[in-house]
Amino acid sequence: MELTLAWGLPPATHAMSKDGGCCNTCINCLLCLYSCRWSRSKKGLRTSKCDCAWFFFLFCVCLFTLAWLYFALVTLNDFHNLNEYIFRKTDWWLDWSVVMLSGTATLVTYSSLLLVLALCLQLCHQPLKLHWLHKGLLILTALGVAAAFVGLEIQWAEQWESAHISLQATGPFLHIGAVVGVTLLAWPVASWFYRTSHSALKVLLLLLYLGAVVALYVAPLGIDSPCLMEHNQLPPKPALFGHRGAPMLAPENTLMSFQKAVDCGVSVFETDVLVSADGVPFLMHDERLSRTTNVKEVFPAQAHLNASTFNWTELQQLDAGSWFLEKRPFPMARSLSLEEWTLAQAQQIPSLEQLLGKASRHNMSVMFDLRPEKDPQYERLVNITVETILQSGIAPELILWLPDEFREQVKQKAPQFQQIYGRKRLSNETEELQHVNLPYQNLSSAEIQEYRRDNISVNLFVVNAPWLFSILWCSGTNSVTTNACQVLQGMERPLWLLPRATYQMIWIVTDCVSFLLIIWAFLLLKRWNRKSESAGSDSVVLLTKIHSLMSE
Repeated sequence: MELTLAWGLPPATHAMSKDGGCCNTCINCLLCLYSCRWSRSKKGLRTSKCDCAWFFFLFCVCLFTLAWLYFALVTLNDFHNLNEYIFRKTDWWLDWSVVMLSGTATLVTYSSLLLVLALCLQLCHQPLKLHWLHKGLLILTALGVAAAFVGLEIQWAEQWESAHISLQATGPFLHIGAVVGVTLLAWPVASWFYRTSHSALKVLLLLLYLGAVVALYVAPLGIDSPCLMEHNQLPPKPALFGHRGAPMLAPENTLMSFQKAVDCGVSVFETDVLVSADGVPFLMHDERLSRTTNVKEVFPAQAHLNASTFNWTELQQLDAGSWFLEKRPFPMARSLSLEEWTLAQAQQIPSLEQLLGKASRHNMSVMFDLRPEKDPQYERLVNITVETILQSGIAPELILWLPDEFREQVKQKAPQFQQIYGRKRLSNETEELQHVNLPYQNLSSAEIQEYRRDNISVNLFVVNAPWLFSILWCSGTNSVTTNACQVLQGMERPLWLLPRATYQMIWIVTDCVSFLLIIWAFLLLKRWNRKSESAGSDSVVLLTKIHSLMSE
């Protein structure tokens, strides 16, 4: 009995008419990479329901990895905080963003290439027989990305809000990209639609595809951004607060770092203050000294103790700069000149008094957290710090007082300090809030605009990425605390700014062009399919006659 394939044609005729016009070499390469077969099967394999299920799983995994890549890119704004957190837990420094992005890029590339191979095989009318090795790797990919999302939810839940904010910057462009993607999918979808003999499957496939298309076409109804405005409505550029100075350019919380911040044009020094055992306020973020000093070499027996247990003489013996050159917490550390390298090696832990002197000379404001907040003698720390400030000679109006504990006492001792509140305004607010200092995730664009109308100055932290700075700029934020003052200082306007009417026109044109291309793809493939079937029928008649003559 003669072997026939899925469409009832003899093998030779099927090969001529049902390969979609692809050359044998291309088909063999595609089969090798996707199915681990070096040539087309002689057994007339068809794409089974199980194969279709695996293709759908591949499509979902590809989207899943792309979603994680998007989240990974969003987290880069705050990733230094995660590096610090892991160091405090493990005492081991590594830029984990490199590890995360490398792994994510590998998964995205693998799943995307596999999806492209499947679509090419579909266009060449070849069966989608995914190899078991790929199936196993896809399952591992899905589990790995799912674990990453679960970890994000458990340890870093605020990044969900960061992702939501990021959509205000990327939403219009993601919409255009998605429309382009779904338009390109019209070719394999139409090919599959015309080759499928089951009416129910045809209807289901068409409904799913058209549903996705319509959803994307109307998606801009739910897209909004503060940067959709007229150019003359753009608020003033937010002022920059140097977070621990300029920590991308010099060792954090050192005089070198604050000088770099001055060079960047920041308006406020933001830092962290601890008080030594002998009552000297000094600059240090961590409660332990091991991350930013050589305390393990100088005082190995005391390295695990809190920084406040050291006296000022001991603190002055520590090197507060070499760690920056060795660990390179930011890529900019690699670009230091020889002079800057030498200067960084000479950095010591500065006292608050030294910082106040520098701020006074440059007419800069100073804002700081006083740590640790849970110290049972916190009132004593507040008193020491206030006395140090008052005796330093700096103009008191340059002090932005942030600590909330014992605030009333501070107001009495230093009424000219500007009071900064680390909370949102209450519905039954009794105090007159003039300045708030909050994480950028805590205020929506609408709330920022409301605070601006009520003359409440808003500072948001920590803002490093230009896309985030652009959104906050368009929202009307007064200032941001940043590690990347050298980047944000050079921005003369937001990354993008579009009048709403212009965006609506882009939206309509994009949807219309996409719709026409999809219709064209379906009509063209329908025509090709009819020609292919006609050629196949003629070949069958010819071969049947030849076979009859040979039989006679």
